[in-house]
Amino acid sequence: MQGGQLSAEEALRLANDPDKEALYEAAHQVTCHFMGNRFDTCSIINAKSGNCSEDCKWCAQSGHYATKVQLYPLLPATECVRHAVYNRKQGIGRFALVTSGKRVSDKEMRQITDTVRTIKQQTDIKCCASMGLLTREQLQQLFDSGVENYHCNIETAPSYFGQLCTTHTIAQKMETIRMAREIGFRICCGGIVGMGETMAQRIEMACFLRENEVHSIPINLLHPIVGTPLQETPALSEEEWLTTIALFRLINPTAYLRFSGGRAQISEALQRKSLYVGINAAIIGDLLTTIGSKAEEDKRLFTEMGYSLTEQTDWVG
Repeated sequence: MQGGQLSAEEALRLANDPDKEALYEAAHQVTCHFMGNRFDTCSIINAKSGNCSEDCKWCAQSGHYATKVQLYPLLPATECVRHAVYNRKQGIGRFALVTSGKRVSDKEMRQITDTVRTIKQQTDIKCCASMGLLTREQLQQLFDSGVENYHCNIETAPSYFGQLCTTHTIAQKMETIRMAREIGFRICCGGIVGMGETMAQRIEMACFLRENEVHSIPINLLHPIVGTPLQETPALSEEEWLTTIALFRLINPTAYLRFSGGRAQISEALQRKSLYVGINAAIIGDLLTTIGSKAEEDKRLFTEMGYSLTEQTDWVG
């Protein structure tokens, strides 16, 4: 609170400290001090599903694995616009178009930018995009169409990523993020916990995000998908999950830590504790390949935990 930074070594000592309630309370105080009661809401649509060339071991949409994910090409504008308008009417602040694959084609990008322009004509929802490793020209086209935030997860610690994906690198992701920032996008970048990484590697990921000045951090909890190499991965304990959130908060005190995929696996009581410790943003509604949450139930939960859903939540960079 006085301007210092938590080092990775200090974070690991805290992770091993038996007094977890003291850790959670410290994270709560840091959340209140730096972020107040602001809460950021967003929604996503799986605008293109499956047949991905990448071999990410956690992902149902990878063409390398036999999963039961639904396969379809880029959705028409009418479907995306309908979802965007509906989500805004529910009070959700942001709407992200998400596509499977390493990147979209130039033809697909033309359709996407036309869709975004139509969304902006019909509603004031803020538009986000998650479309992989785009070129500078594609990113510029997206920005010019009205997209404000670009999402590109690093997924896990740099030291662990190569064990989970061999078809692209974190360096490529960071190059995409660098170009997006230069163009003017706000950046959203986080990852998945519970993929077999150590607590030290979760801390590594949190520190990497701080070093790269990321202020919107989705924290997904692995939902093991049958057919993927991680289908038998054991679930994290409640203590591991809460400790991870607390350390992410202490390392990234001014970030929106976002409930993302996997939240449906945890109880409402654990969700409330997570919100107390440091979660102050959420994806609301259905997710990419799993069922998400109902907007009205979520809004009730977040407000009961003391958060405001009407504050300005745009971040810088």
